[in-house]
Amino acid sequence: MLKMFKNAIVRTPAKSVIDGITTQSLGLPEIELTLDQHKKYISALEKCGLQVEVLSADERFPDGNYVEDVAVLADQLAIVTNPGADSRREEINNIIPTIEKYFKNIEYIRLPGFLEGGDVMKVGGHFFIGLSSRTNQEGANQMIAILERFGFTGSTVEVSGVLHLKTGMSYMEDGTLLATGDFLDNKVFLDRFERVIEVSKEEDYAVNCIRLNEFVLMPEGFAETKTKLIEAGYRIVETPMSEFQKMDGGLTCLSLRF
Repeated sequence: MLKMFKNAIVRTPAKSVIDGITTQSLGLPEIELTLDQHKKYISALEKCGLQVEVLSADERFPDGNYVEDVAVLADQLAIVTNPGADSRREEINNIIPTIEKYFKNIEYIRLPGFLEGGDVMKVGGHFFIGLSSRTNQEGANQMIAILERFGFTGSTVEVSGVLHLKTGMSYMEDGTLLATGDFLDNKVFLDRFERVIEVSKEEDYAVNCIRLNEFVLMPEGFAETKTKLIEAGYRIVETPMSEFQKMDGGLTCLSLRF
C-alpha cells in the first residue's frame, strides 16, 4: 500500500548559503535565484498534496535549509540526528521545537555517533543507513537500536563516490528503486527491490527524486530520466534545483516529509 504524505517542514535559505559546504565546482549560488527556487519547491510540494510549514532562515547556518539531515521521521517517531559536519551540528537545536509540535516520541543520536538524514532511506518498515563521510557505524548502530524499540528494522550500506546514500539512490515507495553510479554494481543490494531504474552518469543528479502520493517530484532539466519515469507509469512534477545542486543539495534534503 502506497504511503500517503500529508506534511512537510522546510527552512528558508539564509543569505549565508554561499558559505555552505560543497564538493561541487559549479560556482556559488545566487541568493535571489536560490530563494525563488525554494519558493517553487514549496509550491511543488503543495501540488503533490502536502501542507508545508516554512521555518525562518538562520544566518548562523549556511546549510540550514537542508533540514532532512537533522532529523529522521517515521510513523509516530522522530530521531534527531547528530550531523557529521562540524559546522552543522548545532542545527539540531533549531529543528527540535518544530519536531515537538508533531511528534511525541523523540529520540536522539549521541556522540560518538554521527548520522545525517541524507544517509537514511526508508523502505516500508526497514531503514537503510549509508555509512559515509557524514554517518559513522556508531551513529548507525544507535539508530538501529532506536528503530527496533519502535518495531522497525535497519541495516547499513557502504557509500562511496557520493556524499550521502540518497545522492546515489531514491526509493519510489512501490518496490521501485532509482539508482546510479557505484550502486548499480551492488547486485546483492539491488536484488532486494522489485524494479530498478538506472539513472545515467550524465544525469546522476536526477536520481534524487521524491515519491509524494500520486506524483514523483524530480529536478527540472533531466529529459532522459524524466522519460524513464513516465514510461514506468509515474506522474511527474518538476522543479528547478540549479542553485542547490551547486551546494550538494538535492530534493530530499530540502524537506522533512511525513
